[in-house]
Amino acid sequence: MKMTRRESAFTLIEVLIVVVIMAILAATIIPQFTDSTKDAKLSTVKFNLATLRAQIQLYRTQHSGVNPSATLAELTQTTDISGTVGTGATFVYGPYLRQIPINPWTNLNTVTAVTTDLAAAPAGTGGWVYNATTGNVWMDNATYWNQ
Repeated sequence: MKMTRRESAFTLIEVLIVVVIMAILAATIIPQFTDSTKDAKLSTVKFNLATLRAQIQLYRTQHSGVNPSATLAELTQTTDISGTVGTGATFVYGPYLRQIPINPWTNLNTVTAVTTDLAAAPAGTGGWVYNATTGNVWMDNATYWNQ
């Protein structure tokens, strides 16, 4: 009597069903990962904005109500009561920041000076937008500038 040996393997239908299930799972999971990158950037920029705004307020408090200049350079150096940058015994204020934080949307820490508060979205080509008159600061991003 001749015995035939039957090999066990997946049929084409079984393989196609598994591939379809994996495609459906991937289609539902991948968009969540792309949103997490956006959420992380938004969270980082909100933290950086809060830090910038707090340090500008501290500078204003210690310098008799005067805001830092349009470049925010005074926040990264020591100053005297008048806001003059320097070193020595009279330059006791600051530094408030090690460096101006980076905007995660543009990867820049440049400061663009404006003379009036923003009513519309900025160009989105720099790091931060700062009004030295009012002390207000925004991120330079056309979509999320008003955070």
